Formats: sequence, C-alpha cells, structure tokens
Amino acid sequence: MSLLDLARKTVEDARKLGAGEVSVSVSSGSELSLVRRAGKLEQATQASSRGLSLSLLVDDRFSVHSTSDLRPDAVRAFLVNAVAATRVLEAEPERRQADISLCGRGATDEELDGLDLTHATLSVETRRAAALELEAAVEALPERARVLSATMHLGDSSDEGVRVMSNGFEGARRSTGFGLGVELTLIEPGGRRPEATAWYSANHRSDLPAAGLIAAEAWSKAAERLDSHSIASGRYPMLLQNQVAGRILGVLGGPLSGGELHQQRSFLAGRMGTRITNPALTLTDVPNIPRGLGSRPWDGDALVARPMPVIEAGVLRNYYINTYYGRKLNMPATTGGRSNWVVAPGTRTPTAILADVSKCIVVTGFLGGNSNGLTGDFSFGVQGLLVERGEVTAHLSEMNVSGNIEEVLGRLVEPASDVWTWSSCRTPSLFFDELEFSGA
Repeated sequence: MSLLDLARKTVEDARKLGAGEVSVSVSSGSELSLVRRAGKLEQATQASSRGLSLSLLVDDRFSVHSTSDLRPDAVRAFLVNAVAATRVLEAEPERRQADISLCGRGATDEELDGLDLTHATLSVETRRAAALELEAAVEALPERARVLSATMHLGDSSDEGVRVMSNGFEGARRSTGFGLGVELTLIEPGGRRPEATAWYSANHRSDLPAAGLIAAEAWSKAAERLDSHSIASGRYPMLLQNQVAGRILGVLGGPLSGGELHQQRSFLAGRMGTRITNPALTLTDVPNIPRGLGSRPWDGDALVARPMPVIEAGVLRNYYINTYYGRKLNMPATTGGRSNWVVAPGTRTPTAILADVSKCIVVTGFLGGNSNGLTGDFSFGVQGLLVERGEVTAHLSEMNVSGNIEEVLGRLVEPASDVWTWSSCRTPSLFFDELEFSGA
C-alpha cells in the first residue's frame, strides 16, 4: 500500500470507529552517515524508517498518537486503542481542524526544489571519496602540527511524507538533505584544548561548500580560541557574526508564540503594531525560498504557507498563532511555527563596519545561557574577538553578554551585507551599540 493510500484508509477507518475529525501523516525515510578520524573510518551508520502519526477529535476530545508498526492488523489495533483512549479525556472543542478554505499548498515541490534527484544514485564509494577529500583538506592545513585531532562528518538523507485530513486536505512532500563538516581540537601550551566545528547543511549536494573551504573555516574558528581570555567587564559595541545571530533573535521565538501569549508568559503580549526593536531591523518569515532549509508548502495545521512579516522597520506585525490558540485567544490564525527567518541586510560589510569602531567585541559563538520569555531578559556565555580599529587585539572567552532583548534590539545600529544562507535563519552580521559584557 502506498503512503497516500495508507493515510486515506486510516482516516476512513478512524471515522468508522467514531472519530469526528482525523489527521494522519505517514512518512518514510532513510539516512546514512560516515565519521572518519585519524585516517580511519570510525563509524558508518545506515537506517531507514516508516511511521504514522495520528491526531483525533472524538466527542470534542483531542489526542495525538504515533506508531512505526504499519502492518494492517497492527494499524487497526492501534486505531481502536487510540479512539478508546481519546474518549476518556477532557473536552477541547478548540482543537477542531481549520476550514479547508485555509488549507493547501503555498508552493509546489518544484518551486521549493528541496529534492536532489541524484541522491537515489549516490554510491558508497562517492560518499567515501567525499569524506577522504575533506580529510585531505585538513591534512593540508598550513599548521597541521597544531591539530591534536580532526573528525570528519558526512551524512545524507531522503524523506517522503503524506498528510490526509478529514476536512478534505491531502498533500505529499519529498526532500533530501546533505551535511558535511569537521571538528578540530588544537594543541595549546598549558594544556588547553581549543575546539571548533565547521558544519554545512543543504538540500542539494552541489550546494555544499568545497572541502578546502570547510577545513579552512574549522581551522580559523579553532585558532580564534588560542590564548583566549576575558577582558574587563563593561559596555562594548558588539558585532554579532551572521552564523550565530539566530541565537539572539531566537529569544523572540517563545514570546511570539500563541501558547506563550495564552499562558501569559510573553513580554510581547499586547504589543502588536508597536515598535519593539530599532527601525534597522526587518524580519520576515519566508516559507517558499527555493532550497531553503526551513521551506515548506504548508504548516502544522495544513494552513497554506505564505510569507509573513514578523517585524517591519522595528514594528511588530504578527504573532505565531496556530488554529487552536487562535480560537483560545480569539485571534486570527497566522501559522503555528517559523519556517525561514529572513533579516533584511544592510549595505556595508562587517570589515567596513569594524574599521569605523575604536573598540568592538565580535561574538563568534555562544556557550550556554538562558532567557526569560516573560521579561525578555537573557544572559549568554560568549566567545569571540576584541577588534580595535579593524585589527584583532585579543581572543575572548569566559565572558557573558546580558540584557533585555527589547532593549538590546533597540540598540541595533545596522545589519551588515553578509547574509548567511546555510541555515533556516538567514541573517547578516548585526552591529549593536554598547551592550553589557561581564568578564574579568
């Protein structure tokens, strides 16, 4: 039975057992990964999976179930138990599905271009050759003697999924994924072992960077950890590197959600249409970027996935409201979760920005931390560089940056022009006026 036929039959059988509304997703996937270290293949794994997830509304009672046993008799028993279990729950009529007029596909598979057709013919030898090429690039590093250990990672996957709902929605998706990266550990006098990783993901194998670039980036990041230390606590301008800018912006994720608004745990409650950041920031949710790692044709409620402004010139334009919380909050549903976050870039490169600043902390990585969605307060451990008039004068570690996210984003001076595209958070480096850092 095809995935689509299985999903259709499951919806039909669940309705016969008494379910008022049914949503079924069936998926099939495979993945392979290789790990090389010290000139040897350290690990090789290959796995395939099939699964079915089911959400039910029975007498206004809602539940979610999943199984990996797709034999017809097993699915039948699974359905009987799922419907019976749902009947004993408390009623939640707000869990009803969205009207079919709101559901559908925002972009075709061809437009999203998330499927690399060459994956089906990818051989073990081709994968092995790619891992060896990356290993050779590491061996060719100018200061290879300072590398204590190097681990090469390579992986790829193929996924297919269908969704059928009792409101009439049907959809199917296929995608592939590829990953390539290096972990380096360096030798430093005194016994410290600086580490760094360079990792890239893409839907198409051809979109991955060359092995030499990945090795060089891993070395550059690790070298920035050498002789790193903290500097005096105080307020410093900050350039947040594009690869890690999503960590700071991610503080907004929870407070923007319908769940946090409903639970009264969001500092952004009641702020729609008001300025919450500097006008230099424009953030848009864009689900239809070709080959985008967060791209999708529909969201978790099967609502049509469309671009949605989140912040326009500093003004909050939309929350993330799914169908359920839209009914609870008496607000129109937008979408329940983010796809690709796109930050509008500026015109200057990070190098040009730093050349005009007497002293600036460039944050290149985060080491733990926490945030409070009710207040917007956060504190993150950081590592990076001290740059004075465009020149690196110190490698930094054992420092924290803290503050209130609304205040911090209010101190954004300008986004740079260097948008990072190997992530679902497509953002340039961000330059901020003086922020609070704690160190020595």
